[in-house]
Amino acid sequence: MLQMPSQSTNLYNLLAKKKQFKKTVNFDLRRIKDALNKLGNPERKLKNVINIIGSDGKYSVLNSLKYFIEENKQTTSAYISPSLRDIRERFWMGSYFLSYNEIKKSINKIESLKIQLTIFEVLTLVYIINASKHDNDYNLVEAGALFAKDSTNLWDFPLIQAVVNINKQHLNFVKKKTINEIIFQKVGFLSDFTNIYIGKQNSTNLKRIKSILKKNLSNKIYSDKWKLIEKKKNFFFKDKNNFIHLKTKNINSKGLFNNIAMAVKIALDLGINKRTITKSLPKLKFQGRIQYIFTGKLMNKLYPKERLLIDGCHSTVSGKNLSDYLRTVQSPKYGIWSMMKNKDPSSFIRQFRGIFKKIYAISISGEKNSMPPKLLAKIAKQNKIEVISANNFETVLKNISSKEKKIICVFGSLYQCGNILNKN
Repeated sequence: MLQMPSQSTNLYNLLAKKKQFKKTVNFDLRRIKDALNKLGNPERKLKNVINIIGSDGKYSVLNSLKYFIEENKQTTSAYISPSLRDIRERFWMGSYFLSYNEIKKSINKIESLKIQLTIFEVLTLVYIINASKHDNDYNLVEAGALFAKDSTNLWDFPLIQAVVNINKQHLNFVKKKTINEIIFQKVGFLSDFTNIYIGKQNSTNLKRIKSILKKNLSNKIYSDKWKLIEKKKNFFFKDKNNFIHLKTKNINSKGLFNNIAMAVKIALDLGINKRTITKSLPKLKFQGRIQYIFTGKLMNKLYPKERLLIDGCHSTVSGKNLSDYLRTVQSPKYGIWSMMKNKDPSSFIRQFRGIFKKIYAISISGEKNSMPPKLLAKIAKQNKIEVISANNFETVLKNISSKEKKIICVFGSLYQCGNILNKN
């Protein structure tokens, strides 16, 4: 049985050492359904399940919706991936994370089933076991890489399936390395007889989505049913009956406001009124998404006019959200770039041409699949961008830091953002 680690121990790494639990990705619903059956099918106790599916924006839609529902005095659970700082961040029971002891007990229970499972399946089971103990009004579940055989695709009749922006991510998980195949794997297996919300997509992808969903019997609500309006750096939600100022000081990206607008539409359709949504908007904050660090150990190492910004963007779309924002900021900017091997660094980095005075490439501490800094520098050079490979974050920070007013931006990986938050 798994022994309880101290709170500072990375429980995920402990799981990875267990032979019964595989770190590799293996899409097959039979294993987790077998486990759920042996556990007495706790997933059936979760009412009003809302699946969040897609490539970019799942977390921000889920998090926004969670805020709106709880402001409405209703209860939620939420399953999120990946976590930034701590595995507990994956499991929300209302406004609290699961305790380490609760996670330990659940893992021991799963281990006793003697079923070979992937770690993502184990984590999904941990969530379901604990969420099933609470009679929450809504249960919000973020999908993993795909959805066709993703271990979160477990409910025949979820209340809502929300599809955020789909782009060229997770190509390593499909045989046909095309955007059409990715779209099919994400929306081709959505449920009949539910409510499907399709967030903002490019026109080509939207046509493909509509074609795939043509025979689906669900109620389909496309993003043309609502609008995001920008006026003088302010953003507004508009649909047939509502006009809402999306007023929040913590959000800086139009892309994130598109996701908030989608969550607003869903919340309104759930019967949450405009006043409640407006009241909760200032509270919205998304870790690792255009997030400024204002206090902590790292800020103590910087000069007063220096600002530290982190963003876990790792796709062309999310990278554009960051680059668009940075172009609106007048201060000199320095970049610290990391990326995982399964991403597309070439199309990603070219969006940042002309933004940074200097870019340093570093590896992601603790990640075997981190792309080597020298390779990132080489790829950047091919895109006519000068990037300096460096040993680690601390060294780069020393090189960059000065009395000059500037923004130091860490970008390209959520895992790296988590490392920075832990250092702070």
